[in-house]
Amino acid sequence: MVRTRKRSKRVKKESVDLLIVNSNELITLKDGSERPRTGQQMQSLGIMRKGCLAVKDGRIVAVGKTSEIRKEFRAENIISASGKTVMPGFVDPHTHLVFAGSREDEFQMRVEGASYMKILDTGGGILKTVKQTRRAGVDRLVDFGFKTLDVMLEHGTTTVEAKSGYGLTVKDELKILRVIKRLNQMHAVDVVPTFLGTHAVPPEYRNNPREYVDLVVKDMIPRVAAKGLAEFCDVFCERGAFSLEQSRRVLVAGKNYGLKLKVHADEMSMLGGTELAAGVGAVSAEHLLFSSDAGIKAMAKKGVIAVLLPVAAFCLMTGRYADARKMISFSVPVALGTDFNPSCWVENQQLVIAFACHFMKLTPAEAITAATINAAHAIGRAGEVGSLEVGKKADVIILDVPNHKFLGHRFGVNLVDKVVKSGRLVVDKEASTIKTVGFF
Repeated sequence: MVRTRKRSKRVKKESVDLLIVNSNELITLKDGSERPRTGQQMQSLGIMRKGCLAVKDGRIVAVGKTSEIRKEFRAENIISASGKTVMPGFVDPHTHLVFAGSREDEFQMRVEGASYMKILDTGGGILKTVKQTRRAGVDRLVDFGFKTLDVMLEHGTTTVEAKSGYGLTVKDELKILRVIKRLNQMHAVDVVPTFLGTHAVPPEYRNNPREYVDLVVKDMIPRVAAKGLAEFCDVFCERGAFSLEQSRRVLVAGKNYGLKLKVHADEMSMLGGTELAAGVGAVSAEHLLFSSDAGIKAMAKKGVIAVLLPVAAFCLMTGRYADARKMISFSVPVALGTDFNPSCWVENQQLVIAFACHFMKLTPAEAITAATINAAHAIGRAGEVGSLEVGKKADVIILDVPNHKFLGHRFGVNLVDKVVKSGRLVVDKEASTIKTVGFF
């Protein structure tokens, strides 16, 4: 009798573009919810040991244990994340990306005791940058913005929000928004545009701010909306900038023209910007150093996201920070951003996480949630980025640390080893290469 061996049936593996395998921690941030995280939810990172991602056509097609994923998928390009942490790319929901010039002289003035508003009153601050930005050509602004995005990408940020606000004329605000649009088209980093025509009262309207608000409401906003140059409308609601009444006019006009709303609120004083943000249905209120309990509760009730900017607070040198612990206890969704601008020159969300932990007492898990999925919600991109889930963009960072608790604990250096943007390796520290030019 002749015995024959049964041939084992081989399962044909699906071919994908990239596998990221054997991560010590794979932070998915998956929870099945379509809403930003609040309260205890911010502690849940969806961590998987020995995790693996399969990527095809720029999207995540599988998430799971390496041993299981490799049974079903194969790829010529395989990245080993052994001993490392894999997580979603950082999302920065508050930047002033496009400007010209610098204000390092004002840093010394702040060290010597000058307040932010005092510097603004003397023609410095925002108004100094407005003067320099008005003189700058489009190519110069694009070049600066591109280099800034390079640095952000190298530190793991794959999506940013970018505000106008350093033009304060119809011509110059449109110029800045066109620069933002071009940067989004040219660079690997996704850039989400916000119109901030009411960033400050320009010098030519110093004695008649109402007339300037009329210009914003009746001319700027309609043109911005007609040209599709912004998704959000923002306002600096603050003493010395724009009153509650003026801010409400701008926000209502923006909403009427189909723009989603954001508010710079309660940064220097308790003016009521937080309550205003809740009242007009803003997506987010930002800064919030002086927000009242009533304002925080109103935000929680309306689902307004608190975009907190601890490095900006640090730069003010007042020793005051937004009360993140209170906001979390009141079930306000908290996000974190850099507030990159000429007086808060920081491109690194890792540093923001560290400051949030040290000065606002967020746990590393809460800070990571705030800098990824909640930040994505704050700019209307949570369906695409901010977590590692099937169907989302493959925006992935690999950190050269064994677990997520090193974020916040170790700072002052760049922990990013590799960045994958839309499925392509764009930053590789081991190869000493940043591949951003000609991404599209």
